[in-house]
Amino acid sequence: LHWLPVSFRTDFKILLLVFKALHNQTPAYICDLLTSYKSDCCLRSSDRNLLVVPKSRLVTKGDHAFAIPFSCYANSLPEDLRGAENIDIFKRRLKTHLFSLAFM
Repeated sequence: LHWLPVSFRTDFKILLLVFKALHNQTPAYICDLLTSYKSDCCLRSSDRNLLVVPKSRLVTKGDHAFAIPFSCYANSLPEDLRGAENIDIFKRRLKTHLFSLAFM
């Protein structure tokens, strides 16, 4: 069996929650925590499906809030993962990506 290590499994679950929140498949209070990046001018980064990383005032507690670390982590994913059309494709690509990180 191909099982992910525990730390990668938690990343999988959280990134799956982020994907669902961006596609309005979670409760509204979770969807409201994440904001898609929209640029006012025409930039290459406008088409990359990035998330806005909110600013925090407290380094010790504010940076551990849900939106900050997982927005950064979701932004660091490859383009084909961020642009997945549905949840099945996203899960398959994410698991492949996490396996390559864990075992290579």
